[in-house]
Amino acid sequence: MRGSSGGGDSLFSYVPLEKRIPADHPLRAIRRLADAALAKLNQRFEELYSSTGRPSIPPET
Repeated sequence: MRGSSGGGDSLFSYVPLEKRIPADHPLRAIRRLADAALAKLNQRFEELYSSTGRPSIPPET
């Protein structure tokens, strides 16, 4: 590729999400509720996934 390659540094952020959201933000309470609800459904999710083949990849990866 020709030309300069400057200006790509701001494409990625290396600050953890936990540091971006204040401790008293309402999303934190919602996250706790959602995590608790999903934990109760975990066994059902395990039944739905195949035990053979390639393992699934988390969407955040």
